[in-house]
Amino acid sequence: MRAILRILGSVCVVQAVGGALSDLGDLEGLGREWFLVRRVDLLEGYEIFAGAVLGVLGLALWAAGSAVRDE
Repeated sequence: MRAILRILGSVCVVQAVGGALSDLGDLEGLGREWFLVRRVDLLEGYEIFAGAVLGVLGLALWAAGSAVRDE
């Protein structure tokens, strides 16, 4: 369980940081399509906020993975 939470947290953080850098840096044509926030049409116009929420979720998942004891 610990490994799953840490992997999910890491994926969320990578998605958040990559999405924020792609939006703030205006990197046209450099793989923007694989960021989750850019794929969801509902989040159009809220990409930075959604990326921040995704990053916080990733950090929370990573912390939860550290708190879980393996049996």
